[in-house]
Amino acid sequence: MDQRFSVLSYADKRRQLEEEKSRRSGGGSAGQAGEDEWFRLLMDEVRKELAAPRGRTEEERRIYTDTLNRAVIGYEPARRAIMGMIVDILAKKRVHRLPPPSTRYTSLAEAAFAEVIGWNVLDTVLRQKAGLEEIQVIGEQVFEVRQGVPVPSPVRLQSAKELERLQQNLVLFNGDSLHVRKKWAEVTLLDGARVTMTGMGFTSSPTLTIRFYSQTLFDLEELSRPAAGTLSPAMAELLRMLIRASFNLIITGSTNSGKTTLIKALIREMPDHERLVTIESRYELRIKRDFPQKNCVEYEVDEDDSRHDGAQAFKLALRQSPKRIIHAEIRDQDAALYVRACTRGHEGSMTTVHASALEDAPDAIADMCLMENRGMEPARLVRRIAQYVTQIGIEMALVNGKRRITRIGEFAFADGAVTVCDWVRYDPAADCWQYPLELSLQSRERMKRADPAGYDRLERFREKGGVERCF
Repeated sequence: MDQRFSVLSYADKRRQLEEEKSRRSGGGSAGQAGEDEWFRLLMDEVRKELAAPRGRTEEERRIYTDTLNRAVIGYEPARRAIMGMIVDILAKKRVHRLPPPSTRYTSLAEAAFAEVIGWNVLDTVLRQKAGLEEIQVIGEQVFEVRQGVPVPSPVRLQSAKELERLQQNLVLFNGDSLHVRKKWAEVTLLDGARVTMTGMGFTSSPTLTIRFYSQTLFDLEELSRPAAGTLSPAMAELLRMLIRASFNLIITGSTNSGKTTLIKALIREMPDHERLVTIESRYELRIKRDFPQKNCVEYEVDEDDSRHDGAQAFKLALRQSPKRIIHAEIRDQDAALYVRACTRGHEGSMTTVHASALEDAPDAIADMCLMENRGMEPARLVRRIAQYVTQIGIEMALVNGKRRITRIGEFAFADGAVTVCDWVRYDPAADCWQYPLELSLQSRERMKRADPAGYDRLERFREKGGVERCF
């Protein structure tokens, strides 16, 4: 039968231990063991009370869980709030006046907070959150990511055990688990920050990555200013024309190269009344939060659940009359579905794909489709993808600490091979954008119909030489 915490027994045990310590200097290992056991039982009770749902509505319960998560990670306001709850819990148990189990703490509440929420060196990093994009923890090591570049943090965890305790608190307060049979977990905070954890055995050391959601709402104009340096004014005008002409876009680039920020800036340019559908494995775009006026349906899929996986999301999405489909990242399971959607009239759709160069994107998508359906004819599939899915490609990269568009090109398929005709390309030697603007006749006519004034401005810019300095 499990031993339970008892206020009277705990108080009596404390009194006995204090008397024993007064008779014998230094106490004793047996007495210390007894004290540790009773403190552990008390902490189990505190954890249970904190982990219990609080709030009358689902939203109130979500906010409370979010506060717990933030306290564990190191957000100071949340830590103060949970500290107050712990004081109340101990007061209700009538043990709040008892001394702490260690001289490191000034009160029992402080000792309980350190045990239940966890000592957290990450609080030091979070105090300088301006410009912080990620915190990456591997064992005791801490790295801070700013402007896409991870650098070693001046702070470290005391040991990998501290990280494991932090992980266990996070999964406990979210009704999740992380153990020998499930060695990973994810937590998403209300502001969109995502916490990804892996346990020992899945990775060589326990890890924790906090990816923060940028609160800044970028638009193309802001991205074309020197502070961002992502694109130029002429490029912003070109991208607006692509949106108005409803080209299907594909964006490539490494992690933290700015793909999500650019997608949101492009979505901002889309007419509010147009029906959008976003499909993501984790809510990151959060269109309805940042653009509440948009006619947008947001899907979060779970590939481990056939009732809520990408295939089901696409099936429902196509019945919801979408003008455009925004697919966060094209993957094996739903590549064929996205290709089908783009070839059936959902013009103006966007997605991202991991590819080393724009020319590789159609083949990469075709490979994913062939994994699901071996009966497809590869060359015909690649041609259809180049023609309907990857009409215009945008390549992004980190350049001199800035997230920059390095290439915009139009896909074509000729003589059994994919080609890309450059519209814009970044010249690293001259640190400038060049505008060959090698538009096909079909694209020229399409842009003229959608935005004749914009097309005329683009032509005049090309005739003047089509070069813009970077910032």
